[in-house]
Amino acid sequence: MDSSLGLEIIEVVEQAAIASARWMGKGEKNTADEVAVEAMRERMNKIHMRGRIVIGEGERDEAPMLYIGEEVGICTREDASQFCNPDELVEIDIAVDPCEGTNLVAYGQNGSMAVLAISEKGGLFAAPDFYMKKLAAPAVAQGHVDINKSATENLKIISECMNRSIEELVVVVMDRPRHKELINEIRAAGARVRLISDGDVSAAISCAFSGTNIHALMGIGAAPEGVISAAAMRCLGGHFQGQLIYDPEVVKTGLIGESREGNLARLKEMGIDDPDRVYNADELASGKDVLFAACGITPGTLMEGVRFFAGGSRTQSLIISSQSKTARFVDTIHMFAEPKALQLR
Repeated sequence: MDSSLGLEIIEVVEQAAIASARWMGKGEKNTADEVAVEAMRERMNKIHMRGRIVIGEGERDEAPMLYIGEEVGICTREDASQFCNPDELVEIDIAVDPCEGTNLVAYGQNGSMAVLAISEKGGLFAAPDFYMKKLAAPAVAQGHVDINKSATENLKIISECMNRSIEELVVVVMDRPRHKELINEIRAAGARVRLISDGDVSAAISCAFSGTNIHALMGIGAAPEGVISAAAMRCLGGHFQGQLIYDPEVVKTGLIGESREGNLARLKEMGIDDPDRVYNADELASGKDVLFAACGITPGTLMEGVRFFAGGSRTQSLIISSQSKTARFVDTIHMFAEPKALQLR
């Protein structure tokens, strides 16, 4: 992929974050998501690329924009030949979550961000709108922890790999009824639990950064976000595993699909013959080149949220590349008015 694409991808998540942040604290989660989708799509369609949404706002025809299968970028237009030579461009698969943590934005809570991952065609696992059991851990624990082991076993392994006591570890878990036993086990093992209401992508990738005071993500969350997390963790060298959850009895709330049998049939139609397979980061984001980008909407562990001031706004973004082997934090001033009128505060 063209290295300059990274600069434009930053602007894609920035524009989505700014649009959504205008609805922070207004109690309108659907609107916060809709404006982020519109802003992300508008900026994405100005990029000289041939992109296809593989993880987006829902199944085809259920969402008007950034739906699964939608083509984006200037070079997917009917008049593309006026702007570029489409045949010379690598086809790109894109996974997006324009407003990860809509409830967080709606109620003015921390941890929401605009996020996406890209790779060459076929480089991202096209996860269904199911749920996924996840395990994220620091790079030093990669290949040592395992999603099939108990939380107690994995905490012991992480503590040994990091040369610190279990009591010093912090595990992020989604605050859901299905996690009651998991939370009790983590606490019984001696570790501390940080409960979050939404937004487990940030929690997953925080495991790969020193100083975040997050050492593991455990539990069940949305599968599409699992793929996006895996893309970042693949670039960072962190540990990530995911296993699709298709049984409504396991999830208890919110699983798409009416029955276990129906969900299994749907997975088979998608070409997933082993529904219980455990995927690692390299399998969920298998492309030769993988790029991850995020921009804070509300303040979080890794990034500040959007801050508005007279005549502009300030954002903080993160872009991670497997190609350049870098993780860059980008602080940007967006000038809505003439520069002389800006008052940076």
